[in-house]
Amino acid sequence: MKILHVYAGNLFGGIETLLVTLAKEQSLCSQMQHHFALCFEGRLAKELRNLGAKVHLLGKVRISRPWTVWKARQQLQQLLKQEGFDLVICHSCWPQAIFGSVVRANNLPLVFWCHDVPNGEHPLERWAKLVPPDLVIANSRYTQTAIPKLYPQTRSDTLYLPVTSPNIGNHTSVRHEIRAELNTSDDAVVIIQVSRLERLKGQNVLISALGELRDIPGWICWIAGGVQRSHETKYLEELEAQVQELGIAERVLFLGQRSDIPSLLAAADIHCQPNTKPETFGIAFIEALYAGLPVVTTAIGGGMEIIDHSCGHLVAANDIDALSKTLRILISNPGKRASLASGGKQRAEYLCNPQQQINRLYSLLSQLVEKASVA
Repeated sequence: MKILHVYAGNLFGGIETLLVTLAKEQSLCSQMQHHFALCFEGRLAKELRNLGAKVHLLGKVRISRPWTVWKARQQLQQLLKQEGFDLVICHSCWPQAIFGSVVRANNLPLVFWCHDVPNGEHPLERWAKLVPPDLVIANSRYTQTAIPKLYPQTRSDTLYLPVTSPNIGNHTSVRHEIRAELNTSDDAVVIIQVSRLERLKGQNVLISALGELRDIPGWICWIAGGVQRSHETKYLEELEAQVQELGIAERVLFLGQRSDIPSLLAAADIHCQPNTKPETFGIAFIEALYAGLPVVTTAIGGGMEIIDHSCGHLVAANDIDALSKTLRILISNPGKRASLASGGKQRAEYLCNPQQQINRLYSLLSQLVEKASVA
């Protein structure tokens, strides 16, 4: 089965991580051959090529410049004619709106992989509505509940994203090396957040909670995630000012964009991402669980489908007092951290084992291709 994944490719986050995982784990399901059509060069295209994946560039698209949309559609039309794909998957409303009609014109099965919760009213979503897919894949049950707002007549299924357990080698040496690099002592309790610099990820809430823990010695916080868009620059400046005002600037390190996330997680002790708005899934949570970290997040969205009492804590959104109390317990109680850590990898494997989830993806897609061939 020859599959074309269509996406923008100018940023890097959860969707990009999924696409890289599909390329990296190609051997887990040899029946699927993944190709990737992107509009922009960037980190995603580079990582896919480094894995030997077939990357096709459609050209930079700006909706405000209609001729760029037309040219990219022409590129996709040529690609579909040349390569003979069995189906096309559009990841998010942007490629679905721009390229869905081209796929339809070529009589190919069209899949919409929904990574965000739609409300059906955003102009881009209303545009995407014009081309209903044959199947919607949702990244969580939380996301799936909103699909009818976009495609009320289309069948949908939930598929938790495949996430690979990293192989970092000698855990002790990696932990020591990362802490030495970041000037963090071996006995410090490291709280880490790994995510895009978006307000909904709750970095400012985490910092506020840490401000209430100034009296507890020995903790350090690492915030990993670099600026990718202009509004994120302003947010980072606010966060840097916030730690200064709370008197914890020396205990909170902003690491910027990092390519060694598995090593950072291996060197940390607690993962905390107190979202202020729902996370539709949360690859970062799964990666932290694989690393053996207890996870603290808010009781909203997809996080509630991942984190339970066996591996972490859920707190109310924007409840700084509850968050600080939870972190205080985990910082002060290594036994509690170890107990939660012991259940993390098992939980991650149960939800997101790559072999299991990629085989399930193949099952969903093969049913669609068989149905199309009969029709």
